[in-house]
Amino acid sequence: MSQEALPEDSYLTLKGESEGMYKEKGSKFLAFAYPVKNEGDIKEKLEQLRKRYYDARHHCYAYILGKDQELFRANDDGEPNHSAGDPILGQIRSKGLTDVLIVVVRYFGGTKLGVSGLIHAYKTAAAEAITNNEIITAILHEKVKIDFEYLSMNEVMKLIKDYELQIIEQHFDNHCQIILEVRQKLLDEISHKISDLNGVKMHIL
Repeated sequence: MSQEALPEDSYLTLKGESEGMYKEKGSKFLAFAYPVKNEGDIKEKLEQLRKRYYDARHHCYAYILGKDQELFRANDDGEPNHSAGDPILGQIRSKGLTDVLIVVVRYFGGTKLGVSGLIHAYKTAAAEAITNNEIITAILHEKVKIDFEYLSMNEVMKLIKDYELQIIEQHFDNHCQIILEVRQKLLDEISHKISDLNGVKMHIL
């Protein structure tokens, strides 16, 4: 499914972690693709790889974050300008993905590849990591808190069941509280339904 055909509260990302590899003139390019949620996740993955492949000469990477792909970065890590990070970023973009990090770890084989050779190598390794993964459609959710009196329990539970909402937390007493995950595009509709219920209040968290 192309990015254009997606519902407005959905985006394409990777299902799990995957690897790819490309070899050229003795140099080895190991690619690692990850679904990530924020810059904290990215930092963690980069640190793990730097520890694991501490003897590699370059750890080049690119990432895109946000449903509208608004946050992105490409890092050449000592390779010639735009020869590593940009080709990796280009592969993430070409598949319309976001919330994705791809790192390519290079072991130098003693023969220089030239800028065009490097671009090809980083691009191919990144593409292989994506091919070895699964592209999925993710949906944006909002967390909401619903406060209500015990007497309204049945009406609230019916609403949750009708919309198949996921309960994250619940606390029942005379005064009850439920934290739910609501698909973004259903938010207004559910908000209207809740405002029709007596003494039931909803807050977006």
